[in-house]
Amino acid sequence: MQDNPLVTIICLCYNQEEYVLESLFSVVNQNYAAIELIIVDDCSSDNSKAVIENWLLDFPKIQFIANEVNLGSTKSFNKALKKAKGEFIIDLAADDILVSNCVTSQINAFKNTTYENLGVVYGNAELINEKGMFNGYYFPVDRFKKVIKPRVTGDIYESVLSGGDCMCSVSAMVKKSAFDHLNGYDETLAYEDLDLWIRASRIYDFDFIDEIIIRKRTVENSLGTHFFKKNDARARKINQSTYLIIKKAIRLNRTKKENKALLKRIHFEMILNNKTRNYTLLLKYVLLEIKLRFHLLIP
Repeated sequence: MQDNPLVTIICLCYNQEEYVLESLFSVVNQNYAAIELIIVDDCSSDNSKAVIENWLLDFPKIQFIANEVNLGSTKSFNKALKKAKGEFIIDLAADDILVSNCVTSQINAFKNTTYENLGVVYGNAELINEKGMFNGYYFPVDRFKKVIKPRVTGDIYESVLSGGDCMCSVSAMVKKSAFDHLNGYDETLAYEDLDLWIRASRIYDFDFIDEIIIRKRTVENSLGTHFFKKNDARARKINQSTYLIIKKAIRLNRTKKENKALLKRIHFEMILNNKTRNYTLLLKYVLLEIKLRFHLLIP
């Protein structure tokens, strides 16, 4: 590993004209110099594209991809990934903000790790609202801003499967070689992170940085808010993707212990789909649980 390897930050923007400049400035103001920034506007219907183009007048060497049609986050990211030259990749939403030492902390974690097959490092995030006001922390912290509950590191596959100890995806840095090995994001899905972490943790070790390295903004129409909405078309599409991810995970599992971990995730999804009144998907999960329990009975 080089002393200062190139890091590619892919900033995906869709209708985030109010926040995108703060996000972009957080990249160019990093205290780490070897950064390649690729911006993608996914055919925003607001003024995002013009805001970005005006900002780029002061940064003409930065790559900008303006989609002519809306492709969605997975296809847009993969499009930029093909152009990335960095040894490491950060997927940055255009409403989130990197702390000034974010990249340095992540690179140091890769440099100083004791894991031989480290593919991903991530840290903690400060949660902010639409106006940038403090809302809490992704992982609860003590008065020294250190996590109260220690994170699982190394082989976290079972932890990711069960969903009981989720990771902070927005604070992640991933080896480009890992993305290439996994063929990027699955473009058939409505969202990307859970599927990537399951597939990546099957192969690679994960490490945790006990620092606040990003400010994550929660907005009314963000992806995360749609998981729990009743009778919502976007929620159904997202939760259908989760079902497909879980079906894929069954094929990756190797042990009964891993199948039991996945059952915890299935039970959570059953409760969620009952609350959101998605009874068709709930029935699919019931059948999936029966299939998985049958596997557990096989010696």
